[in-house]
Amino acid sequence: MNIAIFGPHPDDQELGMGGTIAKLASEGHRVVLVDMTNGEPTPHGSIEIRAREAAAAARILGVERVQMGLPNRALTHDLPSRHAVAALIRELRAEILFAPHPVDAHPDHVAAASIIRDARFDARLVKSDIRGEPIHPRRLFHYYAVHLRSVPAPSFVLDTSGHAATKRRAILAYESQFVMNPTNTSIPDWLDASGTYFGSRIGTASGEPFYCEEVLSPRDFTALC
Repeated sequence: MNIAIFGPHPDDQELGMGGTIAKLASEGHRVVLVDMTNGEPTPHGSIEIRAREAAAAARILGVERVQMGLPNRALTHDLPSRHAVAALIRELRAEILFAPHPVDAHPDHVAAASIIRDARFDARLVKSDIRGEPIHPRRLFHYYAVHLRSVPAPSFVLDTSGHAATKRRAILAYESQFVMNPTNTSIPDWLDASGTYFGSRIGTASGEPFYCEEVLSPRDFTALC
């Protein structure tokens, strides 16, 4: 499948679903990480540093990466942003979309979730000025990379056993964010703990939670077990 994973900033995708990204890539899917903004400024980063780190993380995960160049700290749910995302969805021929969870303290994350939800609809429109051929992605899933002290109540948890170490390496590729910044150095450890916890909920070594606003439709009973 062609899978597009949108992040408001470089590293959001890795934090929220790095194990799943590595798993999807290992299964042969075409996975493209879409960074909506460059994520800068940050205390120890720069546009150039962040771009190098994002490229390194993508190599570790075995996926492609593109940068949209929308404004960091000012991501806005407006028609131009929606149509820009819809055009990229068409270009990538994305069948499955992932976006940040819509409930968050970070305005960029909230805006990104709304932009992507509406762009999924816009991408299907005929007789529009959106670049490319119409497509309607089959599913939109939300990952958890939130800035709230909350506990996810996911629609489902994916087994990421065997990919937790790759996720950690991809996160640590962002040295400016998780090595040099003392405020964030504990994040890789508690994400490891989160992976172990959600894995325990489904009887696996590691897992990642996801939310879906639509009813899921497993093809047979065994998919529920």
